[in-house]
Amino acid sequence: MTSLAFASFVRDAERNIADPHAIAARLERLLAHDGWLAPEHQVGSPDSYRQHLLHVSKCRRLSVVALVWLPGQRTPIHDHVSWCVVGVYRGVERETHYRLTARDDLVPVSVFEAQAGHVEALVPPAGNIRVEAIGDEKTSPSTSTAPTSSASDRFDDRLAA
Repeated sequence: MTSLAFASFVRDAERNIADPHAIAARLERLLAHDGWLAPEHQVGSPDSYRQHLLHVSKCRRLSVVALVWLPGQRTPIHDHVSWCVVGVYRGVERETHYRLTARDDLVPVSVFEAQAGHVEALVPPAGNIRVEAIGDEKTSPSTSTAPTSSASDRFDDRLAA
């Protein structure tokens, strides 16, 4: 069941699909309230971080996912080929940003601990990043929104079920 607060966020995000900074500001307002993310979308996995697909727009240019990590779980180092808005719903995430050297080595350049309520818009070229859940909590859910226009013709409707 979708909460009214989340449904309102999705409507606003779809209206602002070309403006990731406007979506980030709207996500901040959503994250100021607890209870909008259903319990079943806050379930992690002992094997790796888990992705819960919450919404895909009809035009396929916007998706909303909840990423759930247990402490110590992390993403591989990656970049973003399209914009992404990330907000921490609960827990703490450590973001490590990397720089690519002339020899194609990745060197860490900054580390930031994102607390619950933190939101940022990552707009290419945003650079390379690794995200890791830290802390003692059982789970550390994070919610992010991202357009899928580059993969819209390959989106599998079975994932939205």
